Amino acid sequence: MAPSDAELATQCLTEEGNYRFTTFSASDAVTLGLSIRKRFRASSRHIKGKGLVISIQTIAGHTLFACTVGELGHVSGIGDVSLDSWACLEGMINVVRRTGHSSFYVEKGMSAMGKTPKQMGIQGEFRVNGGAFPIWLESASCCPIAIAACYSGASQEDHNVRAIRGRFAKYRVTGEAI
Repeated sequence: MAPSDAELATQCLTEEGNYRFTTFSASDAVTLGLSIRKRFRASSRHIKGKGLVISIQTIAGHTLFACTVGELGHVSGIGDVSLDSWACLEGMINVVRRTGHSSFYVEKGMSAMGKTPKQMGIQGEFRVNGGAFPIWLESASCCPIAIAACYSGASQEDHNVRAIRGRFAKYRVTGEAI
């Protein structure tokens, strides 16, 4: 049986509490971004022709890493990612900036409460979809330092593909920087 939205939201909060870095640099952002890219390129979604856009930004909005996996379009006008993909990604990043939580947590938490984005005052330049995740430092609990985000149009899969779990697991086991 699939987990409920409330269970998924609770799992997201646990991840946010557990996945914290001692440091996070621009070099770490590039390593993380390339890891997300590599993981997506090996996924069944990419093999089926789906694309992905990735952005890692500071909480203030400075881009540390950005890339497209797939084609932005063909002369026929068909592509597996589009300019709209980047707009959706930015909307999800805005949700993390506003709430301090992953966009998937916000999506599932609202659904569990039976609320819409409009009812929660999250509209306009915000996009409530999974795929954007706050990057926290262990020593700074006031707000995230950065945001890692990816968008392919599949909320839960975008939340899962971001590869932060693997990076944090390695960090926790070895004590090495990402």
